[in-house]
Amino acid sequence: MKPAASISLDLDNLWSYLKTQGAPGWESFPGYLDVVVPRILDVLDRCGQRITFFIVGQDATMESNRASLRQIADAGHEIANHSFMHEPWLHLYSRERLHQEIGDAENAIAAVTGKQARGFRGPGFSTSPLVRDVLAERGYDYDASLFPSALGPVARLFFFLNSKLSAEEKAQRKGLYGKFSDAFGTLNPFTWENGLVELPVTTMPLLRLPVHTTYLMFLAQKSEFLAKLYWNTAVTLCRARNVAPSLLLHPTDFLDEQDVPQMSFFPGMKLPATKKIALVEHTIRSLQRHWQPGTMSDHAAAFASSAAASTRLSVQPA
Repeated sequence: MKPAASISLDLDNLWSYLKTQGAPGWESFPGYLDVVVPRILDVLDRCGQRITFFIVGQDATMESNRASLRQIADAGHEIANHSFMHEPWLHLYSRERLHQEIGDAENAIAAVTGKQARGFRGPGFSTSPLVRDVLAERGYDYDASLFPSALGPVARLFFFLNSKLSAEEKAQRKGLYGKFSDAFGTLNPFTWENGLVELPVTTMPLLRLPVHTTYLMFLAQKSEFLAKLYWNTAVTLCRARNVAPSLLLHPTDFLDEQDVPQMSFFPGMKLPATKKIALVEHTIRSLQRHWQPGTMSDHAAAFASSAAASTRLSVQPA
């Protein structure tokens, strides 16, 4: 039997990218879910793959998004929580505000999809011990907010240089994409002291470079051959180092600047959507050859079962 792995997608909408960028117009909550969700579901259906969608609560309150979100749930994919307002500074929130932010998202998402979220990922990989304690208090099974990459601070600097943020707004976002020390964390699932399972976003073993598909699109804009070689190297290293991958997707992996001109600032948007979709399908089928990818809940459950089995073996008398 192949080892467990997982695939997830942060369903960040147009307004959330504009808000993080400091661009005007986000307050009217412009979106593209009606365009991108059918594309995503079509690829997943062709691959016979179920994944986890991390949904932003604000999007679930809007009538224009509800049909798209129901389509995801009706297709059998896991629904998880990506906060209510997609602010990548949750580590600055108080306990009371965290409960409100996470709880409001839970309620909005459940009202539309009929599914109760039991997994969470902080926007911009925003997390803290307090965030995780609040998740445990609310009965969550897992968190997926760690991004063990050496390039997180570099990505943040690139983002700041290409944004229109004030000094105060940059200070709010100083934790965006994590810190350099995150690169030394484990790539495999583990359990926090409060019992919450952590499923880190997979980065390249040894080098700790990003391997999520948005980074592949950035490389593919230069060379599709290079992007595939880079991904295949990551797969080889994961197999060699016994890392169970957790692959991260984004809506921009299925869109180009013709679809969303306002997103021309985002890496990889000059690559045609057809080529992006083909590369996403390549990565999914590559995972399927070597692992048994499923939802984040599937991955967390497989880890918990393996950990329990290891514990039973360790306490058996010789």
